Amino acid sequence: MDYISVNKAAEKWGISERRIQLLCGEGRIKGVFRLGRAWAIPANAEKPSDARVKSGKYIKLREAGGKAI
Repeated sequence: MDYISVNKAAEKWGISERRIQLLCGEGRIKGVFRLGRAWAIPANAEKPSDARVKSGKYIKLREAGGKAI
């Protein structure tokens, strides 16, 4: 299996190297592992989906005093 560096993954996916490092540390990229201080990312790994809340649901919960609407 071929592996790429954080730098190559950042170029391939169009996001920063630091963001790639955080995704690796959170285990959000399948098949990634550490080689000393560097990350080895499978060349065929897919970019993880964006996990940010986009629906605004958390805002609605806060306004309702933490109760589901």
